Amino acid sequence: MNPAESGFSSKPSVPQPIRSDGAGNVDLGPRDILRDRENPDMFVPPSTDNGLIPNLKFSFSDAHMQLNFGGWSREVTVRELPIATTLAGVNMSLTPGGVRELHWHQQAEWSYMLLGSARITAVDQNGRNFIADVGPGDLWYFPPGIPHSIQGLAEGCEFLLVFDDGSFSDLNTLSISDWFAHTPPEVLSANFGVPESAFECIPKEQVYIYQDQVPGPLESQRVESPYGEIPLSFKHQLLAQPPLRTPGGSVRIVDSGNFPISRNIAAALVEIEPGGMRELHWHPNNDEWQYYLTGQGRMTVFGGDGAARTFNVRAGDVGYVPFAQGHYIQNTGTDTLWFLEMFRSDRFADVSLNQWMALTPHELVSSNLNVGPELMDALRKVKWPVVKYPDQGHEHGHELGHGHGKQKE
Repeated sequence: MNPAESGFSSKPSVPQPIRSDGAGNVDLGPRDILRDRENPDMFVPPSTDNGLIPNLKFSFSDAHMQLNFGGWSREVTVRELPIATTLAGVNMSLTPGGVRELHWHQQAEWSYMLLGSARITAVDQNGRNFIADVGPGDLWYFPPGIPHSIQGLAEGCEFLLVFDDGSFSDLNTLSISDWFAHTPPEVLSANFGVPESAFECIPKEQVYIYQDQVPGPLESQRVESPYGEIPLSFKHQLLAQPPLRTPGGSVRIVDSGNFPISRNIAAALVEIEPGGMRELHWHPNNDEWQYYLTGQGRMTVFGGDGAARTFNVRAGDVGYVPFAQGHYIQNTGTDTLWFLEMFRSDRFADVSLNQWMALTPHELVSSNLNVGPELMDALRKVKWPVVKYPDQGHEHGHELGHGHGKQKE
């Protein structure tokens, strides 16, 4: 029996904007079918979607790629995602020995190492220095105005940079080469106490990223400062941090509480297993900027006054949720979904819908929503940031010592 006779086709079906209730119509015009397949819940929105929620997603794959000898970079700012006013992101790769030149920003810089390893350096306003190597899952944070550099080690590296200003551009920063190029030679001579001839070969413009040799071992590059090393480390090993595990996944939170130097940006690394979901919640401190690391999922954002919109997300996407708007993120794939949620704040904070209801008089909640004991008895007083769908969650609940259908203490 061939596939046609069996009722199956060897070719993938062409999605049409028709919902299961019959709403919509076929699309026979020009279209990007591959993009429609990637965004099934945007192409055919759930019937609960409504109103005028703006676009809350942009892929780094659609961003301009800046190519240099020594690496590349691309960024998502308010130019690409206008709603994202609080934070901007840069995805950067450096070759073995590739250097993001000596520079500084008016904004705070928070970074997560995706692949490989790099050497970072910095000096603070008191002359205290910092030199360290960072690998996969490590963070670094440089406060505004602190000069620093990044260099790829033997295997090169790729990382995410996040800045506490949505209009920030990494191509418009304060660089040492750019400053030298735009300072009169006699001024450089007077400043450093050497002849003007010492500056004959300086770059004529900003270098940004350049190719160099792979640096030697960390100890070989130590520079002793008479003022010592910085008192608060610019580095944090996030993956070495024990996670909060719940049915459906895990969460690692990093903010000024456990990474004291990070005063402007707080974050959570979230793991959602297949069949799991980042619970219904919102954040009471600021907008949420997201970066998806692996897997695929969907997010619905509730904006009040009957407005809600669903977005499909996958690795390499940036998502955004405006301040205090309700949302959830489901894993819609067969692989684990990992993503970062970040905030322009010194502390991570979220409000759980489930926990709020559990800690409110039950008669009030029941009368407000017209629900009965089946829901009320299942509410949890303890927050579970990630949950498992009921038909897949019993085993995990048993392992954690929680029964289902009973009030969670």
